[in-house]
Amino acid sequence: MDHRPGLDPSVAEVRRAVRAALERIDGSVVVALSGGPDSLALAAATAFEAPRAGIRAEAVVIDHGLQDGSDAVAAAAAEKARALGLDARVVTVQVGSGDGPEAAAREARYAGLARAAADIRADAVLLGHTLDDQAETVLLGLARGAGAASLSGMAPERRDATGPTWVRPLLAVRRRVTVAACAAEGLDPWTDPHNADPAYTRVRVRERVLPVLEAELGPGVAEALARTAEQLREDAAAFQDMIDETIEDIVEHAEAGISLSAAALAANPAALRNRIVRYVVESEFGVSLTRTQTLEVARLATDWRGQGPIDLPGCLARRAGGRIEVVARAAS
Repeated sequence: MDHRPGLDPSVAEVRRAVRAALERIDGSVVVALSGGPDSLALAAATAFEAPRAGIRAEAVVIDHGLQDGSDAVAAAAAEKARALGLDARVVTVQVGSGDGPEAAAREARYAGLARAAADIRADAVLLGHTLDDQAETVLLGLARGAGAASLSGMAPERRDATGPTWVRPLLAVRRRVTVAACAAEGLDPWTDPHNADPAYTRVRVRERVLPVLEAELGPGVAEALARTAEQLREDAAAFQDMIDETIEDIVEHAEAGISLSAAALAANPAALRNRIVRYVVESEFGVSLTRTQTLEVARLATDWRGQGPIDLPGCLARRAGGRIEVVARAAS
């Protein structure tokens, strides 16, 4: 039991969360370590729990190369992992331009972690996102007017078509708990200056928006946002099952694209119809439609009045007889 004399409650909470996650893992794991309090508390708990579960764990520190001295920071984080009893390595990545610096860094980081997991044949990568990160993600989605899939936040576990399972053991743990756990274990976390830079939207949500909501609405806002994400993930999973069943009957391949039965699409409730449109276009062309674009495509089924093709990113949608075709723009 964790509650033996001398064990700090914050350390016990983090260890319980990690232990529960490891119970669902068979092979080796990678611990994503930045050196900050969340990932350092995660690494310490994993170093304690993994050997007891018969699981090999290795810490992987990603050096994005975006700050002066980032190599020294990465090396120091790896040394802290080794002091905890974990094997550790530093992986240097190249950050592109992408959809902005945050998104580009995230893409490079996940790619580096996936490569490291493949190198050591790890089945899972443990990420240090906390309940506070989840609440921030939901608020950012609300501000963008995102749909339910985005508002469902980060999943506790997610597996891509290829690569490791991404596991977030600390999604029910508050950030203040990870900070307290590091202090209780005598660990010295690194403070990333980017995490205090108001140029980043997420930092403004963390430092300004959430504190105001807590002050004006009372405590528990972050927990409520995390519960909302959990409920929406359940809804999204149910909708995905319905989509998978429905598209088998209404979707066919078309020249340079894909087509849907207009009548069958129109017969579905709006929530399912719009999700089918977004899912089909993203699956076929790798683009995410806006709400306005989705509704315009759906109108080809529900409000057909002879309107012409609808330009979409990298493709177009058009009515052809009783079907809606979504095809590459060059094919038009």
